[in-house]
Amino acid sequence: MIPAFCINRPVATILLAIGVILAGLAGYRLLPVAALPKMDFPTINVSATLSGASPETMATSVSTPLIKQFETIPGISEISATNSLGNDSIVIQFDLSRDIDAAAADVQAAISRATRQLPSNMTTSPSYRKSNPADAPVLLLAVNSDEMPRSDVDSIAENIISPLLSTLNGVAQVSIYGSQTYAVRIGVDPAKLQARGLGVDTLTTAISNANNQIPVGSLSNAQQQITIDADTQRTNADSFKTLVIANNNGAPVHLSDVANVTDSVDNLDAGSWFDGKQAIILAVQRQPDANTVEVVDSILKKLPALKQQLPPSIKINVMNDTSKSIRESISDVQFTLFLTIGLVVLVIYLFTGHLTATLIPGLAVPLSLIATFGGMYVLGYSFDNISLLGLTLSVGLVVDDAIV
Repeated sequence: MIPAFCINRPVATILLAIGVILAGLAGYRLLPVAALPKMDFPTINVSATLSGASPETMATSVSTPLIKQFETIPGISEISATNSLGNDSIVIQFDLSRDIDAAAADVQAAISRATRQLPSNMTTSPSYRKSNPADAPVLLLAVNSDEMPRSDVDSIAENIISPLLSTLNGVAQVSIYGSQTYAVRIGVDPAKLQARGLGVDTLTTAISNANNQIPVGSLSNAQQQITIDADTQRTNADSFKTLVIANNNGAPVHLSDVANVTDSVDNLDAGSWFDGKQAIILAVQRQPDANTVEVVDSILKKLPALKQQLPPSIKINVMNDTSKSIRESISDVQFTLFLTIGLVVLVIYLFTGHLTATLIPGLAVPLSLIATFGGMYVLGYSFDNISLLGLTLSVGLVVDDAIV
């Protein structure tokens, strides 16, 4: 029926072929480009941090309350936890039939219920993310400086570079690894504490009370009420050194008398390195339907202007660029397709010697491949290593059909 329609109505056939070509070219331009196809596995990772806590403390104080709440979620096949110094990672695997979005909502609700049972000194709540191979970073940037303190470099990466990159079109989020958040480190000398008859609990209580930001009181009259605040928060090592932690026979005992107070970072045992130097790593993730190549190009185009806004000693280096492999894969497939079409046309012409017989497969092969791009866009596929492999394999089938 279709061959008869095409033979009896050549004008309609030509118009249909032109429409298919235009749709295929439009789909080719709109197809997202990525290293791997988008897949939703029923696996969720939950992470939590508690600075300075031992693995045993993380297991009993953080992992156990969370896991008890996670066990109430239906459809879980396995729960595993890994605890290290100050960090906790829980992997929740669901049944394959479980909807990942509904499971994520259940995990969020379980985290909210467990929050009251977690240590009160946790500065950040546990977070979760869905496992998806397509969520792998498309670009890794290393930020370091030979002159500035690590905490200042971390502040620039988190407060300037990361927010700016996050606003670019196609960027989902920018994660930071090897964070060197500023912190005041207090090294207590037990001998000096004992000599003054003080305990560690006295020290911690004094530090906690001195760093609270609470209203002092208020003034009010018939027309208004004013809250009185006292700027008592200490923000660096020098301000903490003068903190009075106790009175020994009428003489004030300062923090510097019993401890070594220094400007440092939150975690000395964690970090990232690039080219042998400690650095802050920015991992850029694309949005699900974004073009990886276009996202990377927009970021690289933005970097020169960004560097001009930063101190001269700040260096931004490209650590890993996944768009390079994608560009090479697409280039290889394009070369294979053009080579195959050329060989088909040449072989058929050499064997038949007729231009008409050569023209038919010469048009059928590219027309079929171009139409495929439109179908890929409609069905939600993307240009990735898997789909490119399928296109390469299908070229042989198209060639055989064209010859026949």
